[in-house]
Amino acid sequence: MTAVAAARPAPGPRRRAAAVLHRRPRLRLTLLLSAPLAWLVPGYLGALAAIFLTAFWTTDTFTGEVVHQYTLANFQTLWDEPVYRTIALRSVGVAAAVTLIDMAIGLPMAFAMAKVVRPRRRPYLVVAVLAPLWAPYLVKAYAWRVMLAHGGLADEVLGPFGLSGPGYGLTATVLVLAYLWLPYMILPVYTGLERLPDSLLDASGDLGARPLRTLRAVVLPMVFPSLVAGSVFTFSLSLGDYITVKIVGGRTQLLGNVVYDNVGAANNLPFAAAVATIPVVVMLAYLAAARRTGALREL
Repeated sequence: MTAVAAARPAPGPRRRAAAVLHRRPRLRLTLLLSAPLAWLVPGYLGALAAIFLTAFWTTDTFTGEVVHQYTLANFQTLWDEPVYRTIALRSVGVAAAVTLIDMAIGLPMAFAMAKVVRPRRRPYLVVAVLAPLWAPYLVKAYAWRVMLAHGGLADEVLGPFGLSGPGYGLTATVLVLAYLWLPYMILPVYTGLERLPDSLLDASGDLGARPLRTLRAVVLPMVFPSLVAGSVFTFSLSLGDYITVKIVGGRTQLLGNVVYDNVGAANNLPFAAAVATIPVVVMLAYLAAARRTGALREL
């Protein structure tokens, strides 16, 4: 036995390293997360820190150059000027409206996909939901611009009923954003409904509950975290969007447009950074509220 042990070769570097990692799970976790954190900390969190830092700078009135002098003037302007408060509230309202519309459309679609359609046909519906995401963002937005134009498809469809399309403006912005982000609502809800046992629905029906009562008492409580998870996507994407507003929004102004205009035409980067902190703060509060519902586990 001793001779056999003596004849066994010493473990190589790879086996010794594997043994060390096996005995030290914290070291294993640190090495596993080192590459993602190396990108996340400087690339993502560093960019957010740069935004907050720039928001406290100012711009020289005559030269237009950024002055690295800390001041609260940008935030004071946001607070004192009613137009910026109106734009901020309008942006939050648009994001909330888009989220509610996508919930109202996405929940029945996800329920049909998960519980009504035959299992062998579900993958085709999932592909159909994902298909719009394969088309470029600008193509879809400009397609809606053509449909909403005067004399376009919307007018042709609503014309026989004595109605006209919404044209360009706030309504068009909400409509197009709801279309663009709808898949991000359907997929989390569909995943949550797939985990809902069919036996619960059968038991609710056996106890005499009508479909609406089953939806309210059984389905919604179980799928609520998935709805909130989908709303994180729709709310955040709508809150920071500016391209759709430029294409179909007419004269509508949202926070994204204010940031874009101050970065480009106005060349006032510090003020743009100050405006950009508003959706960041709103989303941090939204995520904190969503975390209490357990929705972040559904992402």
